[in-house]
Parts: sequence; C-alpha cells; structure tokens
Amino acid sequence: MKKILGLILIIIALIAAFYYAFIYYIPYSEGVRSGELIKISHKGVLVKTWEGEISQGISGAQIFAFSIEDSQEKVIKDLQKFQGRYVKVTYKERYGTFFWLGDTKYFITNVEEEQSPHFRGINNGNEQ
Repeated sequence: MKKILGLILIIIALIAAFYYAFIYYIPYSEGVRSGELIKISHKGVLVKTWEGEISQGISGAQIFAFSIEDSQEKVIKDLQKFQGRYVKVTYKERYGTFFWLGDTKYFITNVEEEQSPHFRGINNGNEQ
C-alpha cells in the first residue's frame, strides 16, 4: 500500500512539474505592441506582481494589459521612466499564468520609447 501511495505522489509531482514547465517555458506567441503607457503598478496582498496597461487608441478604447516578472528589473525601471509616453513593448504570451507571476498571460521582455504616430511631424520647438 505504501508503494502505491508513493508511486501516486511521484506521478502527481511529475505532472505538476511538467505543467509548470510547459506554462512557464513554452510561449503561446511572441510579439510587439505600441501605445501610450498609462499604468505601471506593483500590486497584490500576499504576492506582489508588476502590472501595466498600454492604451492603443486615441480614445483609450483598446487597452493592452500586461505583467512583468520581478527578474526583469531593467524593464520595470524603463517602464516607470516612460510612464505617460508612447512606447513599444516586446512580449511573450503564455498559455496560462500562476498567481505569483502576474495577472495576465502577457509578459513584457523589452521596452523602448517611440515617437507617437498622433504627433508625428511636430518638432516640439526644436528647429532644424
């Protein structure tokens, strides 16, 4: 009986490990999105996660919500610096998430400041 119980526990542990590895290491998709960075926050009660939002339209009707892993310190600092500006983010989408990683399936891996297409051609007082 102890052998069967031990075997069942090992099988459950292997299934859990495989599921975690699949969710964490195998992305569903990877891509780039651009928009105005409207939110970056560190939220949670027991487990704090970094969450953010990008507005992808003039009226703010299309919001892209994303998470950032704690290990991405440079990305977090850059997002805080670019708050309120137009940015381009590189992300990977996972099949799912775990509560300690973030609220969304979209995880930011890189961020760059970009010129807004809404104000293209305005030189902001810099004469050429």
